[in-house]
Amino acid sequence: MKHKNVFQGGTIYHGPTLQGPVCCALRKCANTLSFKLYKAILYDSTDTYTSRLKMFAGLPELGISNGEDLKETLTNCTEPLKAIDQFQMENGILLPTLQSALPFLDLHGTPRLEFHQSVFDELREKLMERVAFIAEGKEEDRYSKLEELLEKSFPLVKMPSIQPVVMQVMKHLPKVPEKKLKQVMADKDLYKVCAVEVKRQIWQDNQALFGDEVSPLLKQYIVEKEAALFSSDLSILHNFFSASPKTRRQGEVSGTVVQKLTQMIGKNVKLYDMVLQFLRTLFLRTRNVHYCTLRAELLMSLHDLDVSEICSVDPCHKVGTCSHHWKMSVFLSVLQFTWCLDACIREKFVDAKRARELQGFLDGVKKGQEQVLGDLSMILCDPFASNTLVLSTVRNLQELLSQDALPRDSPDLLLLLRMLSLGQGAWDMIDSQVFKEPRLELEVVTRFLPAMMSIVVDDYTFTVEQKLPSEEKSSLTYPIALPETFTRYLQDNRVACEMGLYYVLHIAKQRNNNALQRLLPALVETYNDVAFGDIFLHLLTGHLTLLSDDFGSEDFCHAVFDNFLLTSYSSKENVHRHTLRLLNHLHQKVHPSSMGILIKTLEPPKQSSDPVKELYMQLAEKLEALKRSPPEPEEAPALDLGLHPVTVPASASAPTTPL
Repeated sequence: MKHKNVFQGGTIYHGPTLQGPVCCALRKCANTLSFKLYKAILYDSTDTYTSRLKMFAGLPELGISNGEDLKETLTNCTEPLKAIDQFQMENGILLPTLQSALPFLDLHGTPRLEFHQSVFDELREKLMERVAFIAEGKEEDRYSKLEELLEKSFPLVKMPSIQPVVMQVMKHLPKVPEKKLKQVMADKDLYKVCAVEVKRQIWQDNQALFGDEVSPLLKQYIVEKEAALFSSDLSILHNFFSASPKTRRQGEVSGTVVQKLTQMIGKNVKLYDMVLQFLRTLFLRTRNVHYCTLRAELLMSLHDLDVSEICSVDPCHKVGTCSHHWKMSVFLSVLQFTWCLDACIREKFVDAKRARELQGFLDGVKKGQEQVLGDLSMILCDPFASNTLVLSTVRNLQELLSQDALPRDSPDLLLLLRMLSLGQGAWDMIDSQVFKEPRLELEVVTRFLPAMMSIVVDDYTFTVEQKLPSEEKSSLTYPIALPETFTRYLQDNRVACEMGLYYVLHIAKQRNNNALQRLLPALVETYNDVAFGDIFLHLLTGHLTLLSDDFGSEDFCHAVFDNFLLTSYSSKENVHRHTLRLLNHLHQKVHPSSMGILIKTLEPPKQSSDPVKELYMQLAEKLEALKRSPPEPEEAPALDLGLHPVTVPASASAPTTPL
């Protein structure tokens, strides 16, 4: 037997060639049911042939002849044609009435392989439908039937044509035998194609393997969240917090991650707990609050799908008594608490009714259940929750000001501050494992908030003064200095700092140029440099687009850039990047002298990241294009004085001219 190229049916096969009548006989039977086996013997290389033998290795266990049997038969027989006929008869479709019909297929030129393949495909589909039907039925022995079928079919799990059936059986078994799970896990190809229902059973006892599957999704989620904060689209209407919670969970990117995680977890409590542990660990390691967002979105995604098995054991909602009634109360808690908080985020406001509901959950944490505070704090640390709480606080302060009431007298305000404080203390609580609700500093309410409201009063007084007739105006100038209490608490207290930052955004939204110039310098030194964090800078740059015309003033540019952004751009690359984002958007509006200084100052050093260099190049190109084709000056509107042309009588000294 020599190896050579054999041209057959338009394809060159590299393999051994059989001489004499055996070769002719084998080619004659190439259209039979065992075509793949014959072709393997005839044309496959040694390596391919070996792999095919492994693929069909399970056939003898089921009493079905394979390629080795055919090879042995042909090696030992004296009449190959009769041996092949016998092999076909024993291994073909055992249906007596079919034998007389097969010659008609031959007359029509239909290869036996094509016929047998079509029959096989049809039977496979019927079998898979039957498996699903049995699994969905109500029979008590339905799973024992599937287990029996799995035992019979599993030897052929590596056979591509049979593999879908085996996988279908495993998919519908609530508990696949451990031995089979280990075999699937040990084979990369099998593990890759098995259903997620089977993978869940593998993952629940293999945390490392599950972590390998989840880790890329978590990284993708964080990358996309951070990319959204550096979006080139600067707008107050379409910012990081614009999308509703449900839209985010079903979005193209982060929503896809949430949906994939939800599918991977299914109803498996153990896997859900693993994901929560991953998120807690990553949050502790990185302090990245986007993990808190994912934790909240995952819980709500499971809630949307009504996965009660998960919701009823989520530690975030273990509020109730440790009794038989406890599980039901927990399930009701998840429906109420998660929906309530989600509804608040959707409306970007916590009204009085929902505030009372949320307070009920916080007050319902009993002794011995304090660990739930760690999970509650992580959910409240979600930037979307914090954004809602602080916006509600600013709105509440405005109402108190209009009612001439004190902050300490507002239960709703105190609850908002309580939840804000709990969320901001999430990292410390989880890190220390001391599950105790942080105590809000009383002076935040009694000193900081009154100081912030005094700034509001100063601004309101100046605005009213400017509207008075000139003879009634005093020599009042807009105040520059800020109350010492206000600036001190911006630096020393996280809750106070958060409220101060959102008050600045509120001022920018009102297009209050004077107040903004007064407040921005105070943001250079804040608690943990929160003012230079990506979330606040993302919001601030979007709000500053509302004051685009004010950038034509050198004083305003000085306040925004020199007194705030440029104070840390060299040490914090994210500030550099946000500044370039703002200038790319407003370059036509910025005072030319200020822009000339900024373009030189903001030139990135060699070690800068590619996004910073790219933003700078975009800005330089825009400025160069602006020099080549400056915008046309706006035409002054024609003045209609209401005068009509008057014809002057002609004279020697005065020609007729229309006026």
